Amino acid sequence: MLEEEAQVSAEMILIIGALLVIVIVVGVYVRSIAETIAGNITDVINAARDSTIQKL
Repeated sequence: MLEEEAQVSAEMILIIGALLVIVIVVGVYVRSIAETIAGNITDVINAARDSTIQKL
């Protein structure tokens, strides 16, 4: 009985560890996408600002 409980605990720890790794990997990927989008938005804003200033 005690060995079965220990086995279940060990498996739960492994599952939680694997889920944690997956969450970290997805977080890094999403952060990379967000930084890329932010860079593109900054470029568009700068281009629009420069264009508007030149028209004045």
